[in-house]
Amino acid sequence: MAKQANGMSGHPKERASANRIGILLALVLTAVWTAGPAGLAAQRVTLPDSTDVTAITAGRLIDGVDGSVRENVTVLVRGTRLEAVGENISVPSGATRIDLSDHTVMPGFIDLHTHLTSGDGSRDSRLHRWPGHLAIVGVMNARITLEAGFTTVRNVGADNFADVALRDAINRGLVPGPRMYTAVYSLGITGGHCDSNGYRPDIFEEPGIERGIAQGIENVREAVNYQIKYGADLIKFCATGGVLSEGDAVGVQQFTEEEMVVLVQTAKMADRTVAAHAHGLEGIKAAVRAGVTTIDHGSMLDDETVRLMDEHGTYLVPTMMAFENVRERALAGTLTGLPGEKALEIYPHFRESIQLAVREGVKIGFGTDAGVFPHGENGGEFRLLVDVGMSPMQAILAATREAAIVLHRTEELGSVEPGKVADLVAVQGDPLADIDLLQNIDFVMKDGVVYKEGGRSSQRPATEEGTR
Repeated sequence: MAKQANGMSGHPKERASANRIGILLALVLTAVWTAGPAGLAAQRVTLPDSTDVTAITAGRLIDGVDGSVRENVTVLVRGTRLEAVGENISVPSGATRIDLSDHTVMPGFIDLHTHLTSGDGSRDSRLHRWPGHLAIVGVMNARITLEAGFTTVRNVGADNFADVALRDAINRGLVPGPRMYTAVYSLGITGGHCDSNGYRPDIFEEPGIERGIAQGIENVREAVNYQIKYGADLIKFCATGGVLSEGDAVGVQQFTEEEMVVLVQTAKMADRTVAAHAHGLEGIKAAVRAGVTTIDHGSMLDDETVRLMDEHGTYLVPTMMAFENVRERALAGTLTGLPGEKALEIYPHFRESIQLAVREGVKIGFGTDAGVFPHGENGGEFRLLVDVGMSPMQAILAATREAAIVLHRTEELGSVEPGKVADLVAVQGDPLADIDLLQNIDFVMKDGVVYKEGGRSSQRPATEEGTR
């Protein structure tokens, strides 16, 4: 076969590889050229032409890249993407201008542990509600969550595939809400935390893999594949007991380690990450050894477990707001019975565990367990993370850069850089001086669309087209 003029074989795969390398090199050279002597003073990528251009003036920018703060920065948005970030950006004529010169602008926040389709009543509400109710509740909670500054969530468990319906409706632009990565049903053993316990056996049909209940290697494998078949972006399972369940102790291991290994391997073969609900030590250690991406809650950590998490690169998602909420409800007498007892039992352990993890440098991803407490209050988690030893910047990075790493979406999310999705939030003032400011988000943009400005909702008509 004749060689090409540049000496490269004419095989289509080789030409495609060369083209990809050439495009990558061009982007790198473009970034270096436009940055100028200051290195990161101005960054730009070339995006497809769009009449929808917005120029945002940021008094301060926490870009989520390295923990630095930049001042007097222009962020240029073209369509759904960030086109340029820097101090001396040329703004096209006719661009919409947004003045946030007295604000701190940040990447859109990511909550790694939510339940958007829950939080609408007591556990017995399932005896009374109609099919479709959960999705309707989810529409309300999705808007509230988005306006609280959370432009992306990991929804780790829902009934009746309501989370899939909500995710798809948001993606099509039918309803406003955060970008959702859904787990569908949480996987668990019969009678475990992820099962529905405390009812007569004739009330509900006994659940199987279609509702996430499985034990035994082959059944676990089938349960994982079933959730993926019907829309799961990730897998969530209950490695231990939990607080708000009947019939199980809060820290006991559920699933054998062999079952966990198969669960994780099956998920990874389908390019899915795995979140493990886990409180007790043995269940946490088994889940970490099995290769999970995150330990969610992690309320009984010790030195050995922390070292193990560090060795495996496992993230901790603390969900501190949920612990605070169930304790308050137990003390007030509104959370009674075994769940109330477990809430008070676990509380002293959880605070010590999270402090240990922070002190020893365990990787932290931001997550709240919204649905246990009211949706929209997610920003309170920032204060709790700071209270156990994280700096305000570390807490913000946990909800941006680190959370994007957990999702395996760093090419699109988690930082304010050219080419990434135009997800931005802003508060008046400096959240590094007052972390509580993050509970009062003033500005929200998702996919280049402004949903909140000046602290007020920006209503937009529904469409049949959306972006992810």
